[in-house]
Amino acid sequence: KVGWYNAVLQPAFHLPYPDDTLAFVVLSTPSMFDKALKPFLNKERLKIIRDPVDQCVSHHLSRVKEKFPDQKVDVIFDYEILPSRKPKFLAQTAAHVAGAAYYYQRKDVKLDPWGKKKIYGVCIHPKYGGWFAIRGLLLFPDIQVSFLEQSAPVDCVSTEEKRIELLEQFNFHWQDGRYREVIEVKERYSEEQKAYFATPPRERFRLLGLTQ
Repeated sequence: KVGWYNAVLQPAFHLPYPDDTLAFVVLSTPSMFDKALKPFLNKERLKIIRDPVDQCVSHHLSRVKEKFPDQKVDVIFDYEILPSRKPKFLAQTAAHVAGAAYYYQRKDVKLDPWGKKKIYGVCIHPKYGGWFAIRGLLLFPDIQVSFLEQSAPVDCVSTEEKRIELLEQFNFHWQDGRYREVIEVKERYSEEQKAYFATPPRERFRLLGLTQ
C-alpha cells in the first residue's frame, strides 16, 4: 500500500495517492537479459534511441497496462526525476516496504565503524542477493486495499559482521560486484550480462551491435 511507503519517508518524498492505494514494485531478475532484453532488441533494433534496458522495461510495462483496459494504471520508472532533481520514487525503500528485498542501511549496524563518511544503503534479495534491479512502480489509483497486510522483507544478511561487510563492499568496492554475493545466491547474471553492465553506457550500443 502507498501508505506503507509514505509512512517511512519525509513529506517531500511522499507519493500523492491515498494510503490504501494498491501499488506493485517491479524487479528484474537475472534472466531478464536473455528472456526480455535480447528478444526486445531483435524486434525493436531500429527504434533503440536511448538506454536499451530502460526502453525494454518501458515496453513491457506498457504491455502490462494494456492488460487492464478498464483500470487507471500509473507507471513510475526508477530513472525518472522531478524538476527538483529528486527521484520520483525511492526504489529501495519501495522494495523494502513491499517485502520484496531488504534495504540494509547504516542504521542496521549497531557499532558503526565509518565515522563521518557518507554510507549508502543497498537492497539484498533472499534469492538473488545483489543480482537484480528495481525497475519501477505500478500504481492503481482507483483500487483501495484497506485489507492488505504488510509482509516484512526477508532479513537474509542477519549478522552485524555481514552487514558491515556488505555496506563496506557496496560503498567502497562496488565495481567488483562482491557485495552482490554477500549471501549464497540461487541465480546470478551471466558473464555476457556482467560485461554489458560493466561497460560505460555510451559504449553499450556498440556492444549490442547498435549504432548511436
